Amino acid sequence: MKSSYLRAGAALACALTLSACGGSDGNMLLGGQFSGVTKTGLVLTNNGGSDLAVTPTGTGTGEFYFPGLLESDDKYDVQVKSIPSNAEKCEPFYNTGRVVYDVLSVRIICTLKKHELRGTVTGLTGANLVLINGSTRVPVPAGATTFSMLKIDEDAPYGITILTQPDNQTCTVANGTGTMGANDVTNVAVTCGPRT
Repeated sequence: MKSSYLRAGAALACALTLSACGGSDGNMLLGGQFSGVTKTGLVLTNNGGSDLAVTPTGTGTGEFYFPGLLESDDKYDVQVKSIPSNAEKCEPFYNTGRVVYDVLSVRIICTLKKHELRGTVTGLTGANLVLINGSTRVPVPAGATTFSMLKIDEDAPYGITILTQPDNQTCTVANGTGTMGANDVTNVAVTCGPRT
């Protein structure tokens, strides 16, 4: 009887010791942050295991976590399995190692495809015409027949307007707003005439 009490006490002591030293096994998170993800299609894997589809956000940045918990000393190797259709590439950083604590340092950085935003100019004889799209300002010299803005991200909105009218003229913009698709936008038209 006494020996059974001793055995039970020893078992309890072992359990408490294991809990104190290794109680975190099987409870380690694996995740990190992503950027440049504005639409679905980004899929990650860890050690070639189950897929993790990353949910995009309005800002393109956010966090992700694999559903399975890891144990101490487990290896992890997070790789990109597929990318969104509007991404040029998605690269993993700080994505391999062994688990000691929760791993929240993985970074997935996606670079979006960019496309041309340009158009034609007719009737421009005056100087000082300036077009604007967001924070991008583009001066258009007198006599120009074309213009080109900075390239913009696929699926990003654009809105070209006139910041400064040319000397002694008034210009209008047609087809100046929209959302960038998978191809260059080349049909923006700026038409200028005498100021009335």
